[in-house]
Amino acid sequence: MKKITTLLLIVFLVCINQNASAQNENYKSRVEILKRQKERITAQEKDALKIEVENINQRLERGSITQEQAKFLKEEAAKKRALNIEDRLTIIDNKIALLERNEGDVIQDVAYDSLTENQVRIGIDINGKSAETFIFKDRAWKRELKYDRRTYSDGVLAIGLNNAIIEGQSLNDSPYKIGGSRFFEMGWQWRTRVFKNSNALRFNYGFTFQFNGLKPNDNQFFVENGDQTELQEFSVELDKSKLRMDNLVFPLHFEFGPSRVTQSEKKLRYNIDRSFRLGIGGYGGFNIGTRQKLKYQENGERIKDKFKRDYNTSDLIYGLSAYAGFGGTQLYVKYDLNPIFKDGPIKQNNISLGLRFDM
Repeated sequence: MKKITTLLLIVFLVCINQNASAQNENYKSRVEILKRQKERITAQEKDALKIEVENINQRLERGSITQEQAKFLKEEAAKKRALNIEDRLTIIDNKIALLERNEGDVIQDVAYDSLTENQVRIGIDINGKSAETFIFKDRAWKRELKYDRRTYSDGVLAIGLNNAIIEGQSLNDSPYKIGGSRFFEMGWQWRTRVFKNSNALRFNYGFTFQFNGLKPNDNQFFVENGDQTELQEFSVELDKSKLRMDNLVFPLHFEFGPSRVTQSEKKLRYNIDRSFRLGIGGYGGFNIGTRQKLKYQENGERIKDKFKRDYNTSDLIYGLSAYAGFGGTQLYVKYDLNPIFKDGPIKQNNISLGLRFDM
């Protein structure tokens, strides 16, 4: 029995020694592989740089970039490849040091491995073997960054005072309250650069909903009289009298102003966030609703009347508009060329002044 125990002990020690020798040889071979990878890194990055420079030259020949842009892109590509070589060699050196320090017995942290163009594996590797793996599919991984964006979009909002220019009268003689009549506008806009290598001129276009309000003076309200709309005095004291015209319009402006250029190897962007801008243009669209609201007290009872009628307002809306300011806040003015009331004896045109915000 003692001899058998001794024999088993000898066999066990031999197996341990062989396993240790195999593990030792295994990590040494991995170290040698890493050292050979170091020799290929510089050649790989230089080859990649040549391809990038060729692509830049082709874009220069096509006229999609200028000589100055091509020079800048080549310099950036060279810097990137030099840093790649430095960082990749450092990574290899660290891997070698880790293997040698632990004699190959290394637990590798979470690894991110690309499986296909739209799959990613996230797992934990222990001694080169996968212990846990998760596969994710996502088309977003295939999304490419556009180098030069010529069109941007954002929301637009405007608010301010509203009134009417009446034929033969000054604004001071307007029958509508100067401070009480207001407008509100909101919508979406696109901004497209006109010239290929300059952002000094842009097209600004989109759609907005306009809400133009008029509050009459002297306890008056709007009354339809056949094909005309006129102001009449209300029978009791009014707390509120307001006519609101809701329009859907499509603005188009020529926008001028400087911008800052941000350029890298992968993208070219023009930034106007904190720059002066001036927009001149107009709009056209449709009236989508007109309503009048009255508030008053009668026989001790508070009454609110709302009337949604045509009030002979113009169906087609068109006019001129302009804005000027810095960044996303501008002073804004708009003027309807169409009359407020189609068959009114005196022509009235809506005018608005306020602030405009790019959201």
